[in-house]
Amino acid sequence: MSSCTRNGTDPVTSEVCKKPRTGAHLDLSQAKVVVVLGAQWGDEGKGKVVDMLATEVDVVCRCQGGSNAGHTVVVEGSEYHFHLLPSGIINPNCTSVIGNGVVIHLPGLFDELAENEAQGLKDWQNRLIISDRAHIVFDFHQQVDQLQELEKGKRSLGTTKKGIGPAYASKAARTGIRIGDLVGDWDTFAEKFTTLVTSHQKIFPALVVDIKAELDRYKGYAERIRPLVRETVHYLYKAIKEGKKVLVEGANAALLDIDFGTYPYVTSSNCSIGGVCTGLGLPPHVIGQIVAVVKAYTTRVGDGPFPTELLDATGEMLQKRGFEFGVTTKRKRRCGWLDLALLKYTAIVNGYTAICLTKLDILDTLPVIKVCTGYRLNGKEIDYFPSSTTDLAKVEPIYKEFEGWQTSTEGVRSFDKLPVTAQKYVQILKEHLDIPVKWVGVGAGRESIIPV
Repeated sequence: MSSCTRNGTDPVTSEVCKKPRTGAHLDLSQAKVVVVLGAQWGDEGKGKVVDMLATEVDVVCRCQGGSNAGHTVVVEGSEYHFHLLPSGIINPNCTSVIGNGVVIHLPGLFDELAENEAQGLKDWQNRLIISDRAHIVFDFHQQVDQLQELEKGKRSLGTTKKGIGPAYASKAARTGIRIGDLVGDWDTFAEKFTTLVTSHQKIFPALVVDIKAELDRYKGYAERIRPLVRETVHYLYKAIKEGKKVLVEGANAALLDIDFGTYPYVTSSNCSIGGVCTGLGLPPHVIGQIVAVVKAYTTRVGDGPFPTELLDATGEMLQKRGFEFGVTTKRKRRCGWLDLALLKYTAIVNGYTAICLTKLDILDTLPVIKVCTGYRLNGKEIDYFPSSTTDLAKVEPIYKEFEGWQTSTEGVRSFDKLPVTAQKYVQILKEHLDIPVKWVGVGAGRESIIPV
């Protein structure tokens, strides 16, 4: 793993690093805070983009979501899986912050740390900060998640069953328990925990919780996590005031946002730009760049309408070539053509300033590639993204066909070396969205993201 610092020098030898900084192609000079967001239904490859840009910043933050998110980063042959940890934690030169908007399952967090340590993650103890305002996901929240899905039967939402929704429900009901409660007065924490469990058991009689055993377990967690806990709002304020660069890693994606996504087939947090402010305590004016991560085709996990879904051999090919399995759930991802109508909508909500297009190489074998440029609803072309899932399920995609390039792009390391037809495919995003494409991903590794 490279030990190069932000200025491009090796901290040991003081020699200029030979490997160019990919992130330098994004102008960070005026951007105090850079945000990376998923622009579709998730699984776009945000983790590797964060890992790439983390070489240019001092602090990397998670602002919302929980262990329902899954990011994979490949560095020098080692594969790291992140669910709660910011992907930038691989970079030894920056601090990672889990913000107040995140809901944290502590057993899962420590398991994740152990798993990534085995892959080569080092010295994270002095580089990980956890907000004292972040809420806790307990095991019983996960049980409730499963019970709720069972109750819905055929109308289930296809959640990850990681307890995210029930934990956010506790937060909204003002009965949730925060990390600060856990490391604070123990008797108060024990009382709050007992009350929270009891209230859930009244609603879900099948819920069995050994309160004494859980409290004993969380005493141990309190001691393990205490050194990592800080008041993060003031920490980030000071960091920005001192001129440090902050990178925010959005979990999930725009169409899973609880307000702007395909409700009710969404997550329980705001994974659009608004969640960055509320999930970290950042004012909007400090945000300078908003990077949209867009997969070269479209995927989604779970239930809900999907206008460009391919239920044929092409869809199966995309699933297999793209190895489209959820990092968290291992479920197969549904696959379909790139949807520009969808991206126009999420761009309106999020105000993207740049795009990173990922997994272009998965399209290498196709003779013809389609792109959805708009929708028809009840026979009429519409200029908006339907808020009703009933309407979205009825839309007819309007497609434009492209000639495929039918040659491997995996080894390409500069944009001008891509096949001309592949370059045209990339440029359609700029033409339709009026947002520059800054990078293109043609493989799994960090080195496979090439500047445009």
